[in-house]
Amino acid sequence: MSVQEYLDKHMLSRKIEDAVNAAVRAKTPDPVLFISNHMRKAVPSVITKIKARQILDSRGVPTVEVDLYTNKGMFRASAPSGDQTGMYEAVELRDGDKGVYLGNSVKRAVRNINEKISEALIGMDPILQAQIDQAMIDLDKTEKKGELGANAILAVSIAACKAGAAEKEVPLYKHIADLAGKPHLTLPVPSFTVISGGKHAGNNLAVQEIMILPIGASRFEEALQMGSETYHHLKAVIMEKHGAQGCNVGEDGGFAPNVSSLREALDLVKEAISRTGYNERIKIAIDVAASNFCIGTKYDLDFKFPNKSEQNFKSVEDMIDMYKELCSDYPIVSIEDPFDKEDWEHVKYFSSLGVCQVVGDDLLMSNPKRLERAINESTCNAFLIKVNQIGTVTEAIEVVKMAKDAHWGIVTSHRCGETEDTFIADLSVGLGTGHIKAGAPCRGERLAKYNQLLRIEEELGDQAVYVGEDWRLS
Repeated sequence: MSVQEYLDKHMLSRKIEDAVNAAVRAKTPDPVLFISNHMRKAVPSVITKIKARQILDSRGVPTVEVDLYTNKGMFRASAPSGDQTGMYEAVELRDGDKGVYLGNSVKRAVRNINEKISEALIGMDPILQAQIDQAMIDLDKTEKKGELGANAILAVSIAACKAGAAEKEVPLYKHIADLAGKPHLTLPVPSFTVISGGKHAGNNLAVQEIMILPIGASRFEEALQMGSETYHHLKAVIMEKHGAQGCNVGEDGGFAPNVSSLREALDLVKEAISRTGYNERIKIAIDVAASNFCIGTKYDLDFKFPNKSEQNFKSVEDMIDMYKELCSDYPIVSIEDPFDKEDWEHVKYFSSLGVCQVVGDDLLMSNPKRLERAINESTCNAFLIKVNQIGTVTEAIEVVKMAKDAHWGIVTSHRCGETEDTFIADLSVGLGTGHIKAGAPCRGERLAKYNQLLRIEEELGDQAVYVGEDWRLS
């Protein structure tokens, strides 16, 4: 389109004249700024340019970053990444050249954005999120986004969402709420990782995470304070019992003491909570990630010990008894992935006991078909959403609505490979998820999300609602 054609299409000559007249009537001290702002509102915004690049995530592994331009400015987003790709989740596109970043380079995904996605989206209205996401899905033509790469598609999708919010002149969380048709905004309960294990840390703890949930806070600001104080008390407890080496942290920022059992780790957390004086106002959650140590039909809780023996393997029945005992002895309100990701039968049985919330992560992989099956079969009662597992903002909104319609709990989750992008904080508020799992109150890429929630709460002022005790019902 030529300059003259663009001027004629948007009737810019008339709009410029109107802007000048408005500046005169307003007697503005800065007519150039006034006219500029007037024209920004007068001309519909469209995507004018998309530029992608390769950056590194929190693990030092390459990921995709996108700058998307409209006449309102530039909007940046990056794709998080997990430590493994399940067969039911959207496909990250990596180059595979072992001589460059050990095969993890994402230059192909970057090139797909710069050469293919960019061409398809330039000229589109950033407000039309569903149309933008569908255009990329149609361009990819694969079920799991393996042609263009889910990492490429997601980064563009998030950047477009930010641009859409700017075009409407509303905060990002409000734009997301509008896209979801959700009128009520809520601040989630943070699930702070305080002890890391499993594949996220170099200690002997089999389960992946122990988290604390400050459900007794009155505001998110207080919840963050409670989480931070407990974290630092825990550091002191670990120092006393395990020395400075026990205070090393895992990928999510949780401490990684070399405990001999899950109970020992929970005792450390319980002691830290006691020292804060918050007591019943803080609950505990566990991400077992049991698929990581499932061997056949048994679970090897000593899989990280160098001298393990088969006598320490646990059957499904042993695991169920263990969970019941732990929930009785500690203030545990939520357990994530208690069994192997294909063991639907025992996840369903454990969920039916009503011992605690049962969250499906590896079981569901943010996959709408698996979620639908789990809802129909009452397999679990909470859904963990990872946006990179599904690949677009629109699809993330749709699966969360599915889970909410089933009256499930919702957890908005980070990934072990994070960036400083704070999108999931706005997503959690906009979709009203009951809690957000973004790691420890430590490490910049984790705190970026929690600090953004502080800003959102401040911006909402008297309208801010922290879900607190109602985290399962939001």
